[in-house]
Amino acid sequence: MEKEGRVKVPRYKQIALDIASRIANGEFPEGSKIFGRSSMAGEYNVSPETIRRAIILLEDMDVVQATLGSGVQIRSKENAHRYMESSQSKESISSLREEVVSLLEQKKNIENEIMEIIDKIIDYSERLKNTNPMNPVEMALQEDSHLIGKTISESKFFQKTGATIIGIRRDKELILTPGPQLQFHKNDKLLLVGSSEIIEIAKKYLKNEI
Repeated sequence: MEKEGRVKVPRYKQIALDIASRIANGEFPEGSKIFGRSSMAGEYNVSPETIRRAIILLEDMDVVQATLGSGVQIRSKENAHRYMESSQSKESISSLREEVVSLLEQKKNIENEIMEIIDKIIDYSERLKNTNPMNPVEMALQEDSHLIGKTISESKFFQKTGATIIGIRRDKELILTPGPQLQFHKNDKLLLVGSSEIIEIAKKYLKNEI
């Protein structure tokens, strides 16, 4: 099954690749002529214009030569091999590029969804912070905070306050369950959980009042 997000190869390119393959495997020998556009259009069940575009690709690589009224002559088996290698490489790179773009877009959408959910959690927690100690509260580090430059471990945040850091919002990035070696940056926003008393202690600690 073809992965979602990949671009389908145009029909005329598929036909050009198929003709090159038939030349490369000797079905159409060098110097021979193959059917005219109308006959080939019937064979591939496409319009003559689609065949014309396929032949142009092969002419550009000197695989064939089309002459009005004389059909299409096979010029080079070696160039047919080269066309196949070049075409397959380009399609592979194009497919991979499209897949990367698709995955990055999915990643962006997921991050946006997570941010929206966190915003909802924070909004709910502001309304219910006195009823459930597990509702996260967001607190921002000021530019002169004594925590900036320290790791979570070095700050002894939990030991000093009793609050648990469940996430850090840094610019547009959300860092969930940060490890002890994560370093605090200026303007970080900490997502904390704890009782109302613990949150008050955390506020004072952030202000270096304890």
